[in-house]
Amino acid sequence: MELITVKVFDNSIEAHILKSRLESEGIDCFIFDDHMVSLNPLYNVTLGGIKLKVGGSDVERANTIIEQVDNVKSLDDNGKIIKCPNCDSTDLYTGYKSMRGTKGVLSAIVSFLFMVFPIYYKTVYKCKTCGEEFKRE
Repeated sequence: MELITVKVFDNSIEAHILKSRLESEGIDCFIFDDHMVSLNPLYNVTLGGIKLKVGGSDVERANTIIEQVDNVKSLDDNGKIIKCPNCDSTDLYTGYKSMRGTKGVLSAIVSFLFMVFPIYYKTVYKCKTCGEEFKRE
């Protein structure tokens, strides 16, 4: 059976959540390079991320399910759809790691000089339409 990569992750948890969803739909799938990236996150770039693979005959069904999961709108604690404060779009990146601002620039410089992982970033929502970064109120 030929295995085809349907999605690549940088986070093990997201990969396992999507794997569970696909398996609940009857699609056999496998995660590759999970342990290597978990041991040392710097290997993520070298290995090309954590790969979710499915059999060749299940690729279309898997892609349909992945598209449905990716298009689910983000909700706040009250069940309301989170919208961009700039343009009211609901098409958002969730968990976006931003280094915007003075602390981010300093972190990038220090990370480059000492060849280490960035020591500062903030997790925000980012609008796919206008590029606005914001935290949920």
